[in-house]
Amino acid sequence: MSTDRTSRQPLRIVVADDAVLLREGLLRLLAEDGHEVVAAVGDGPGLVEAVLKYRPDVSVVDVRMPPTHTDEGLRAAITARSEVPGAPVLVLSQYVELSYARDLLADGSGAVGYLLKDRVANVEEFLDAVDRVARGAVVLDPQVIAQLLERQRRDDVLAALTARERQLLALMAEGHSNTAIGQRLVLSASAVEKHIGNVFAKLGLPPDESQHRRVLAVLAYLRA
Repeated sequence: MSTDRTSRQPLRIVVADDAVLLREGLLRLLAEDGHEVVAAVGDGPGLVEAVLKYRPDVSVVDVRMPPTHTDEGLRAAITARSEVPGAPVLVLSQYVELSYARDLLADGSGAVGYLLKDRVANVEEFLDAVDRVARGAVVLDPQVIAQLLERQRRDDVLAALTARERQLLALMAEGHSNTAIGQRLVLSASAVEKHIGNVFAKLGLPPDESQHRRVLAVLAYLRA
């Protein structure tokens, strides 16, 4: 469920992409939505330097950047988060690669997103993802969720979860709040909380103030 455009707060954003046309397109989209792009860079070291200098509300980062165009952007995003713990990062990728999503979530602190570049074409969906990551959510592309569900059908590591609990976990992985989950599944707030509590219990995630159980649940989902 999209956030009302009028309710989104202006953000300070770093954009990291070596493809000039896509980078300029992102700058325009973000500016038209009222955000301030404080830096636009074309390589991994530039991203780390910009995050350290500007401490943006969120960074939008292409996975593939120079010199090898493999995963430099992802590695730079992880480095930036180690230098500025919890720095929100939304990574864009041409293809689904589950290991990228796992690596982003590995520190358990949230405020990360992994979307396919095609998702940018749906402007409202993309801007909503930027906003949610900036506010600390985990946002995974629906295609990532689809691959996880297919993998579950093959080896069903999360067999202890009911069909409804798997639905909730998939929506949590997409970054939806409890309210949005309740609206999508037509469940009351208390029912959503009960189901999520069951998910945490079955995944062996007791209350822990030092970790974000929602992030850990999604990470367990990715590792399944």
